[in-house]
Amino acid sequence: MAVETATLLVSCPDKQGLVAKIANFIYANGGNIIHADHHTDLDAGLFLSRIEWQLEGFNLPQDLIAPAFNAIAQPLEATYELHFSSQTPKVAIWVSKQDHCLYDLLWRIQAKELNAEVGLIISNHQNLAPIAEQFGIEYQYLPINKENKTEQEQKQLELLKNANIDVVILAKYMQILSSDFVKNFPHIINIHHSF
Repeated sequence: MAVETATLLVSCPDKQGLVAKIANFIYANGGNIIHADHHTDLDAGLFLSRIEWQLEGFNLPQDLIAPAFNAIAQPLEATYELHFSSQTPKVAIWVSKQDHCLYDLLWRIQAKELNAEVGLIISNHQNLAPIAEQFGIEYQYLPINKENKTEQEQKQLELLKNANIDVVILAKYMQILSSDFVKNFPHIINIHHSF
C-alpha cells in the first residue's frame, strides 16, 4: 500500500533562499521529501517549485497545512496549490480525430497507473465517440470554426462546470484555446508534444 503524500506547487518572484524556505517548512513539520523540482524563469524573474512529501509522521493534519504554509507564502508574494495523493482528480479529455493519445490515457487510468477519473470527453469531431462508449464515458461533440469559437468555448466551460472537472487534458486536440478560455479554466495539460 502506497504511503499518502502531499504535493505543493509554488509560484513567486525569484529571490535567494526560496528552496530552503519551502523545504524547511516540510522538514520542521516532520515531513520526508520524496520528490522536488525547482525552476527559475530568468526572463520573467519567476520561481516555480513542485515538492512532494510523505504525510506519514507529518505533524500537521491535512486541513492545517495550507493555512500554515500561507504564513510563509504571503511575505514571498507566492501563489500556491496543495494536492493530496488520496484525492482523485476528475478530468476531461479533449480530442480531435486521432485516437492514440486518448487510448493511452484511458488504459493508464484503467490500470491505475494514473490517478484520475475521466468525467467527460470533448471533441470537435465525432470520430472517437465509439471509444468513449466502449469505456462508458460521456462524449460531447462540439464542432468549432472561426465563427462559433467563442460560443463553443462557453459551452465547453459550462460542461466542465456541470461535470465538476478539475483538469482538462488536451490529448491531440487540434485547436488553440483562446486566452479568455484559459483565464476562466487554467488547469489544462497539453500532452501532445507539438506546440
